[in-house]
Amino acid sequence: MKGYVLAFIDVEDPSSYAPYAAGAPATIAAHGGKYLIRNGAKELREGALPADRLVVLEFPSVAQARAWYESPEYQALVPIRQGASKGSLMIVEGFGEVS
Repeated sequence: MKGYVLAFIDVEDPSSYAPYAAGAPATIAAHGGKYLIRNGAKELREGALPADRLVVLEFPSVAQARAWYESPEYQALVPIRQGASKGSLMIVEGFGEVS
């Protein structure tokens, strides 16, 4: 079953955030992940946005999403993201086929 990473981020210091944004894609690809959404245009229809920036990643499995997040390469970038932004990040199990 596929694994997804959802991140809701408010970037507070764009220049400090830039190294994170430049470095994260290679760590994602190295674990079989890809961007589905990388802060595209939004059209709010109901409620309130939890953050300005929305990112959705897809991995072949939840285990691979966890391996990416826990990898030394990504963990080296986490303090950069956390120092330049506020937000939430979660790993979500995808919906399986109904039989």
